[in-house]
Amino acid sequence: MNKNELITSVAEKTSMAKKDVEKVIAATLESIKEEVSGKGKVQVIGFGTFEARERKARVCKNPRTKKEMEVPACVVPVFKAGKAFKDMFK
Repeated sequence: MNKNELITSVAEKTSMAKKDVEKVIAATLESIKEEVSGKGKVQVIGFGTFEARERKARVCKNPRTKKEMEVPACVVPVFKAGKAFKDMFK
C-alpha cells in the first residue's frame, strides 16, 4: 500500500474527504519526523513506538575488496511494533 492508497482507505473508513485525510496524514507524519529527529520518542499504544537510536562506529569488510573500512557512528530512526500489532500476526 502506498501513500495514495492509504489516503483512499482512510477516507473510505472515516467518510472524510480525501483532501482532509491527506492533510491529517501529512501532519501526523511530519509531527512524528520532527519529534524523532529531535531524539524524542512517539509512542502509539497498540501500534508501536518511533524513536531515534545511536549506532556506534564499527569496522566492517568491503565484500568486493575484502578490505576493512570504518563505518562512522550515526543516528537512525527505528520503529518497534507494539504488542497488539505483533499479536495480529500470530
